[in-house]
Amino acid sequence: MRPPAADEVHLWTMSLDAPDAEDPWAVLSPDERDRAGRFLRPIHRDRYAAGRAWLRRVLAGYLGRSPSEIAFAYGQHEKPALAGGPGWLDFNLAHSEEHALLAVSPGFPVGVDIEVLRPVDEKLPQRFFAPGEVAALAALPAAARQAAFFRCWTRKEAYLKALGSGLATPLDAFEVTLGPGEAARLLRVAGKPDEAAAWQMLHWEPEGQLPRRMGAVAARRRGWRLVEMGSGGAGPP
Repeated sequence: MRPPAADEVHLWTMSLDAPDAEDPWAVLSPDERDRAGRFLRPIHRDRYAAGRAWLRRVLAGYLGRSPSEIAFAYGQHEKPALAGGPGWLDFNLAHSEEHALLAVSPGFPVGVDIEVLRPVDEKLPQRFFAPGEVAALAALPAAARQAAFFRCWTRKEAYLKALGSGLATPLDAFEVTLGPGEAARLLRVAGKPDEAAAWQMLHWEPEGQLPRRMGAVAARRRGWRLVEMGSGGAGPP
């Protein structure tokens, strides 16, 4: 499988509940099996195993290895990376219910998030969003606020995952776009007036599929484009 070009981020999609012709547990490491065993509900355990096996298979296709040979290292805030390189490949995985997204870049840090749209507690924006985001959300018609909330949430999560900082960076310390028809963009970062200009974000949403879901991809790099790769084949040549 060809790696992403310098101006590409490959985006893979998967249903974690889809039947798998191969046993996902067969390629997992002892650590991954241990993590899977901590889930209380079987459906969450099985989705974790399916997602990790899928991640291994996709990365193995890029690296020319078997899925079980892939080794991971974890950063301070648990963001996974390939152990020992190769340096020209970075990735990030996200899931919501049974739906998963995997972003793969040619080496620069990338973050991805996906969310299934669902009812939202109206107090959440006040608790987590920047003042400008709260105001922008409140200015929208009530019928448009659910989608706007998740546009905002996925963009913020993708940014944090690209940083690798997790919730060590407060969600209200930076601001993103959220309006319908408004391009995904990092608007400002508290205390760093020039930082937003270094970032690029892209919105993702499959048309006509239920349940409705959306996602975002973020990287501290300009000029890249998304190449949608499907669920597990070789993707575009």
